[in-house]
Amino acid sequence: MNALLRRSAVAVAASAMTVSLAACGGEQGSGVRISDDITVGLLLPESEAARYEKFDLPVIKEKIGQLTNDKGKVVYANAKQDATLQSRQVETMVADKVDVLIVDAVDSKAIAGSIKKAHDAGIPVVAFDRLAEGPIDAYTSFDNEEVGHVQGKALLTALGAKAKDGQIVVMNGAVTDPNAAMFKKGAHTELDGKVNIGEEYDTKDWKPENATANMQAAIESIGNDKIIGVYSANDGMAGGVIAALKSAGIFPIPPVTGQDAELAAVQRIVAGEQYASVYKPYAPEAAAAAEMAILLARGMALGMAQTDVDSPTTKAIPSVLVPVISLTKENIRETVIKDGVYTAAEICTPKYKAACVQLGLK
Repeated sequence: MNALLRRSAVAVAASAMTVSLAACGGEQGSGVRISDDITVGLLLPESEAARYEKFDLPVIKEKIGQLTNDKGKVVYANAKQDATLQSRQVETMVADKVDVLIVDAVDSKAIAGSIKKAHDAGIPVVAFDRLAEGPIDAYTSFDNEEVGHVQGKALLTALGAKAKDGQIVVMNGAVTDPNAAMFKKGAHTELDGKVNIGEEYDTKDWKPENATANMQAAIESIGNDKIIGVYSANDGMAGGVIAALKSAGIFPIPPVTGQDAELAAVQRIVAGEQYASVYKPYAPEAAAAAEMAILLARGMALGMAQTDVDSPTTKAIPSVLVPVISLTKENIRETVIKDGVYTAAEICTPKYKAACVQLGLK
């Protein structure tokens, strides 16, 4: 078990004991399910972002095992960024009578009908990472508006006294993702009035190639010598933005933000090509989703919920929101390396070895 999984195991150890004891102590007819034989349907949205299958999937599987004495089962499906496919996947799992669903929606609105079918079949649903619409029973994610604040502050820090000496480009995420609106809101709260926004885009499907095309259009509109920074809502798009800046011959590359602490982004930060990302500790989020799922499957109260969140269709959803950390070259060791997300060797490949030496990463 790597450090990331060990930390999540510690985080849920006490609650796992609570779940186990409460289940064993439940009486027949109390509404509490005693059996550990629980099938969890896990639906993730895509595989381009490394986090889903590298971090979320194994952590959720491990936590389900811990919480069910290794008798629980995870049935997994990935929608490959196809909302229609994901709706079919949900309905297949409903037909197969899984006990509970964990759903990270491709499109928060489009999934609502399938979520209702699960609800009507008596199958509770945990919205994971993105707040799906429909009758959701629980929600776990990061403090997404705070993510935007963290990103905006990072860009302002990078620009310093020159924040109004040119124009920035704002590269938001997909309009189908409710998180994107929250990132945007937080970022604008920090940036509005402190920078000049030259161009702003909502990037279809979060795709890096769409961010590249948007950035190329922004460069043509604003001019090579007037762009002083880019707010990019995630790391994949940051890579697309940086590719467009390089292609246009813009050097040095102005400060670019991101999110997710993807390996390629961490390497770009080491190399000085990307200024910042946002490190989101995936293990606590995934562990919370697993724990909520087991509690719901057992008919137990979600005592772990820290707060309530409203969706456009459902009010007061019990929720766990995990805090985030701004990631720059100054704290790579204290974040992604310390938590076992990446080793120094994984980051410091031959291309980045010299830059890693300068940062003391070995």
